[in-house]
This record gives sequence, structure tokens and C-alpha cells, in this order.
Amino acid sequence: MMRIGQGYDAHPWANDDRPLVIGGVHFPGHPGLDGHSDADVVAHAVIDAVLGAAGLGDIGQNFPDDNRKFDRVSSIELLEQAVQLVQAAGWRIVNADCTVITDKPQIAPVKDEMEANLSGAAGGPVTVCGKRTEGIGALGRGEGIVAIAVALLEQR
Repeated sequence: MMRIGQGYDAHPWANDDRPLVIGGVHFPGHPGLDGHSDADVVAHAVIDAVLGAAGLGDIGQNFPDDNRKFDRVSSIELLEQAVQLVQAAGWRIVNADCTVITDKPQIAPVKDEMEANLSGAAGGPVTVCGKRTEGIGALGRGEGIVAIAVALLEQR
């Protein structure tokens, strides 16, 4: 048996000195994103996709933003924990794919590193694709970053 899950995450730019982390990659010199944990939109979207496919709720249910132990924690670590929940429920990740929508920073130069970080944490292949906003909507005005993911699981 196989199941598909979809994940989505969006964060605006932060007004503090937190670092920007996308797909487990740090981007020095760029403002960070405002959100729980390290606000890694790509990892968060992948987490929602794998949890959803397994029928285990979403990131907010499993890693609530009112629980201080998750403040500024690495989202790659949260992905590892989510995968443990998925495996305990009898599922294995076949693959996941994530599209991150942002004009800055550029994703292509670090795409391979992101995929390695995410795949290592997920225990299965995770691919990443960067897209630009082309000036459309709130993201086109530079207000933040969005990521959309899909995951395919197979019963173990």
C-alpha cells in the first residue's frame, strides 16, 4: 500500500538577527525567517508532507509552537523525529519533492547540499527545486519565502 501527502509552509522575514536556514543550509548575510524552530520552510513543508501521508497530523500537532523545547531547534532534527514517527506507524519514505519559491537567495548553487541534508534526515530521497516569484504577489514584493512539498510513503 502507498500513500501520498502534501505539505506547505510560508514564513515572512524576521526582524531580528536569526540566521536564514533553508533545507538545512545556512545563508550568511541574508535575513532569517520569522517562525518557530529555525523557520526552515523547506524542511517544514517536507515534514507536513510525510506526516500527512502517514495520517499522523501535521507539524503543529507534533511539534507545537507553544512548546519552548522547539524554539530555534534545527528543522532537520524535527524531520528526523517526524520520520521516526512515520516509521513507527509502519511506513517508509519512497521519496519526497519540494519546491521553494523565493527570489533571494538563489537555491540552485546549494540545491545538492539541501537534498543531501533532507535525504539524510528523511532516510529516503528528497529533491528540491527553486522557483522565482517573477514579481507576483506578496512574495514578489519580497515579503518572505514559501515551500510546497509532496511525499510518497509505502507500507513496510
